Amino acid sequence: MKYEYLSTDQAVREFCQEIAGAPFIAFDTEFVSEDRYYPELCLVQVAAREQLAVLDPLAAPDLTPFWQLLASPGHTTIVHAGREEFRFCRRAIGARPAELFDTQVASGFVGLDYPAAYGTLLQRVLGQSLKKGETRTNWRHRPLSKRQLEYAVQDVVYLEPLYQRLIDRLDQLGRRHWLRDELAVWQDHLEREETTERWRRVSGISGLSRRQLAILRELWRWRDAQARSRDVPPRRVLRDDLMLEVARRASDDERLIRAVRGMDWRKLQRSIPDLAACVSRGLALPDEQMPHSGPKVARPQYTLLGQFLATAVHNMARAANMAPGLVGSVEDVRDLIAYHLGHGGQEVPILAQGWRSEVVGQVVSRLLDGELAVRIRDPNSQEPLSFEPAGRV
Repeated sequence: MKYEYLSTDQAVREFCQEIAGAPFIAFDTEFVSEDRYYPELCLVQVAAREQLAVLDPLAAPDLTPFWQLLASPGHTTIVHAGREEFRFCRRAIGARPAELFDTQVASGFVGLDYPAAYGTLLQRVLGQSLKKGETRTNWRHRPLSKRQLEYAVQDVVYLEPLYQRLIDRLDQLGRRHWLRDELAVWQDHLEREETTERWRRVSGISGLSRRQLAILRELWRWRDAQARSRDVPPRRVLRDDLMLEVARRASDDERLIRAVRGMDWRKLQRSIPDLAACVSRGLALPDEQMPHSGPKVARPQYTLLGQFLATAVHNMARAANMAPGLVGSVEDVRDLIAYHLGHGGQEVPILAQGWRSEVVGQVVSRLLDGELAVRIRDPNSQEPLSFEPAGRV
């Protein structure tokens, strides 16, 4: 396998100039995420204009020309499961790739599984197999062996041929615009994740009062600032369960905070005054500035309806040659039920928007209204259910 190994900023710039007019740029990354605040980029593999290259950001740290090339119009950027690839570009230059095509997302629109591993997708669509054996590589280590580099670069060799097969199938089904819309929403979501405080993602917060949530938010902000400054994962600074327990106790007494089981770690002991200050800020916050409680617990009947209708949604997705995992989850179905019956929030649920509404949302709404009924059409079929006017069943 012939490829270039680019280990200087000048080599990266020259390579980007060479492929600037390429209609397709496929790329993948290798990174380490275990002990940093953000994942550390260790390699970028690129395929464009029948050229293969491995960019080494540890030796050539200025990848700005490459990210700017992706953000420039005139080509399609091809990735597979490209969340981190998108984030690396966004964090580097504050812009997204101009036209992104994710083969994992696209596969769900043509009846393949979602989310599908890259190797599985290659085998099913192109009949190609990937070499194995370097999945435990420490990509920070230098020098990398020829075997390791070839393992890394193989991930981009087949991305453009895979794109061509998938785009042909999308066009046959008339779904290219669905994919475009989905990827736009997907990128919007990733951008919001970068700029939105994510303290509500702490597991176990559902039972906290608004005052306790205010304290938790202050603790989360302190932890996040500490993690950023130290460049470590936030949970290395303060575990979620400890943060929750301090918020539940709602006391800024340092002795009570120190008495929380798990706070006896030496580095944490030094942070007790900071944690007490966080609690004090949360306790002092005016009522009108306290965060609102999260979504209400679903009614028991919604849980039952959600389980039943999720099966119906799975059937509808398969009948439409769509991957059920892409269409929606049981939680998405419950959100639609609550919204349709007037007990949801103001935000329109995902199954009532865009292509999902066409594929499943409208049918689910008609089922809830009693206009349609579910019938077992063929127990031996992959889509055993049918949805017919209620009077006919």
